[in-house]
Amino acid sequence: MALASLSSFLMRFMNTRSGLHFYFDFISPYGYFAALRIDDLASAFGRTVEWHPMLLGVSVMKVMGLKPLLDTPLKGPYTRNDVMRYARLHGIKLGREPGVAPMSPLACGRTLAWAKRHHPQHAKQLAREMLNAYWLLGVDLSSPSAIAGLALPGSLSAAELTQALQDEEAAKLLREEVQHSINAGVFGSPTVVVDGELFWGIDKFDQIQRWLETGGW
Repeated sequence: MALASLSSFLMRFMNTRSGLHFYFDFISPYGYFAALRIDDLASAFGRTVEWHPMLLGVSVMKVMGLKPLLDTPLKGPYTRNDVMRYARLHGIKLGREPGVAPMSPLACGRTLAWAKRHHPQHAKQLAREMLNAYWLLGVDLSSPSAIAGLALPGSLSAAELTQALQDEEAAKLLREEVQHSINAGVFGSPTVVVDGELFWGIDKFDQIQRWLETGGW
């Protein structure tokens, strides 16, 4: 085997052991679309995925100093149309219009951050329940009671979750996740980190697949 071919083979072999990191904001429609695909895409190449909550209100508005995307002239109307166009193309039903004022994502972000620490085996399923409730059913999840009313996975109880969201730890864990995302260079939702490479946007999923197929370039 030629040296270049051996090097490429070894890279692909080593990369199969490296997990992907998926960053998203619960109020991002593109983050929701990505959540529907990311684990299937990764598992097709023997990869795992760790989900990370991030906050567009911090990365876009505070760190970058920009307006929210939907409030940006020209980009806002385009984005609203693009979200619905993507949903139609992929047969995704949305229970809320992308132009409607979003909920506060803090409770959902804190829930995921807390679940990753205390119930890691149920964290992804809990995140999916929240995403589906918000985007598919149009449920406002800005309060702990609304989240506790969802179908909670495993042995996680509504009482435990409600209490957790009233404690400072959940807020602290989310702040740590958000700072981690900024330190990693994440500025938008969704962002997927593969082998140290950042891919921003649902439109980069074809590139992610090509990267996983080839071992990178």
